[in-house]
Amino acid sequence: MKTLRLLAVRHGATEWSQARRFAGSQDIPLTAHGRLQAEAVAQALAGTSAAAVYTSPLERARTSAEVIAKPHRLEAIIEPDFREMAFGAWEGLTRDEMATRFPAEAVAWASTPHVLTPPQGEPLAAVDSRVRAALAALFERHRGDTVILVSHAIVMRLIVLAALGLGPERLWSVDASPAGITEIDYQEDWATVHRLNTLAHLDGLREDPA
Repeated sequence: MKTLRLLAVRHGATEWSQARRFAGSQDIPLTAHGRLQAEAVAQALAGTSAAAVYTSPLERARTSAEVIAKPHRLEAIIEPDFREMAFGAWEGLTRDEMATRFPAEAVAWASTPHVLTPPQGEPLAAVDSRVRAALAALFERHRGDTVILVSHAIVMRLIVLAALGLGPERLWSVDASPAGITEIDYQEDWATVHRLNTLAHLDGLREDPA
């Protein structure tokens, strides 16, 4: 039975990720440190025989993917369904600012994210649905291949939860750090998580002053 090996990577750091601002659908560039993180991922994955590199269309993921794809002499393929969750009115706010302006929603986001839709935003269930469909398409397209995917924090969490047979209600059970690498093998009716949000490849990078 042919297996899809997925190396899923969160994009490198941005000024908004450093400040813990909701970025969502906003096109936020990498910081210089974020690019260094992407280069560290590229070095860590350079020895893999990647058949393709896929990316969210948002700049922070796309730029990271271009760096990561370079050692493989591949062009990053944009897949819109791996874009970050749209946070609507929360976008641009820090976590503390969101909690001040939307106190009831902040409590729900922390405890029951699967039943909450941010004002003018996207339901988590809808994100989960499109991510699962995009993963199924990758499996059909790349049976027997190793594929690198560069995406975002919420998407990374949902990918891991789906592999573990869990739903979006368990969103906060897993973490997704900037430039973290997750490795999952997919078979027809099974998925195995081999590593989750590993960061060893970032050892030695200075902390981003932002």
